Amino acid sequence: MQTIDTPLLRIAYDEWNPTADRAVILLHGWPDSPRCWADVAPVLAQAGWRVLVPALRGFSPTRFLRADTSAGALAALTTR
Repeated sequence: MQTIDTPLLRIAYDEWNPTADRAVILLHGWPDSPRCWADVAPVLAQAGWRVLVPALRGFSPTRFLRADTSAGALAALTTR
């Protein structure tokens, strides 16, 4: 997994086909994890998509950057 930081979170993610011209982001719900996309992501990558699968808030290794942060939202994924 790779990571990227937003103001609130260090988001871990898996990536397939990083040089593709078009991208898709696959999000999991609770109690699922990024592994739920393990069969789908490679197929999309083979079809020409850049595939990003983040570990959403609450799923390791994604974590809050500050101990005093007690809430987060999906918007934290888009703020850089």
